[in-house]
Amino acid sequence: MGLEAPQRSGILEDLRGPSRGLESCGGSQPCEGDWGAENAVLGVQLVVTLLTATLMHRLAPHCSFARWLLCNGSKMFLTVTRLYFSAEEGGERSVCLTFAFLFLLLAMLVQVVREETLELGLEPGLASMTQNLEPLLKMQGWDWALPLAKLAIRMGLAFVGSMLGAFLTFPGLRLAQTHLDALTMSEDRPMLQFLLQMSFLSPLIILGLWTKPIARDFLHQAPAGEMTFSLLSDSAFDSLRLWVLVALCLLRLAVTRPHLQAYLCLAKARVEQLRREAGRIEAREIQRRVVRVYCYVTVVSLQYLTPLILTFNCTLLLKTLGGYSWGLGPVPMLSPPPSSAHDRLVGPGEDEAQQTAARIAGALGSLLTPLFLRGVLTFLIWWTAACQLLSSLFGLYFHRYLAGS
Repeated sequence: MGLEAPQRSGILEDLRGPSRGLESCGGSQPCEGDWGAENAVLGVQLVVTLLTATLMHRLAPHCSFARWLLCNGSKMFLTVTRLYFSAEEGGERSVCLTFAFLFLLLAMLVQVVREETLELGLEPGLASMTQNLEPLLKMQGWDWALPLAKLAIRMGLAFVGSMLGAFLTFPGLRLAQTHLDALTMSEDRPMLQFLLQMSFLSPLIILGLWTKPIARDFLHQAPAGEMTFSLLSDSAFDSLRLWVLVALCLLRLAVTRPHLQAYLCLAKARVEQLRREAGRIEAREIQRRVVRVYCYVTVVSLQYLTPLILTFNCTLLLKTLGGYSWGLGPVPMLSPPPSSAHDRLVGPGEDEAQQTAARIAGALGSLLTPLFLRGVLTFLIWWTAACQLLSSLFGLYFHRYLAGS
């Protein structure tokens, strides 16, 4: 009888390759149920995409492309993360929960940084929202609830940041692995290596775009000998940030193939590892190791593309809902918020349900101001980049110093 090749623990297996808890039954045969579950990720995504595209074609006057991307990216996040939480062994669930708690603390710390340092726009956004919320609460006699509403919004942002951090943990760890392997495979192609390095550092560039002393202040007070001059106006700088975000998303999309090819080459590395082990290894075991890599490539593709899609759609939403422009010229002032629900006129032919819906729509329209949406969407873009950077840097440390131990 052939000797069974040794297995890694679940978390190490996921960082160095497909997770044992997700892709095998522990025997010499591939698990058909798990194999089908992994392939179902791509199938469900394809069906949902086709159905959503059909609906968006019919509802084009009412729904934007950015909102479709937002819903599609969220579905992808939950699908991939569900696989880790469904594993009974391997430690994936513990890793997600640990990073979620860590990112919860970091998200609360980020929100207390002053706007003079990190211009996310949360303070002016909350001020704009509470200015319209206060008369609504006074109308109901709930003045005491205004501080609680501010606290609830900040805690909600921290919770969303924690969830995003948990979702982006394994994509970041996977990105570190494929980045190192892609650099090794492209040693004779310096241009490709440069693009890979720029793509890996793109989250750091995004973080710098909203660090006021590094970006906006430098362009407003560019040194020129003993004098300083302004290179860009405020509106032009805001538009330039949007273009940089789009360019970084396209750069990461352009190097998708080298990253996925680096992952597929894990199959060759595993076969070579089996051949170096003592004893006779069955051909079925070698086939199982190779098949596991190729079955998991759909999940790896989602891990790589989902953060890109999330950043791109938040950029489009920030441009549209935040009142920005693609042009570098002056941008018109933001329109004043709509009148409150109390002042909104209701037609005489409308029933009670329609009147209630009109009041709710009016209240939401007065609360979700462009300044508030700017702050929320900017926080999501900046926080997504921060989570990617931290998880990928931890992945580099793991693969260089811990994976071989």
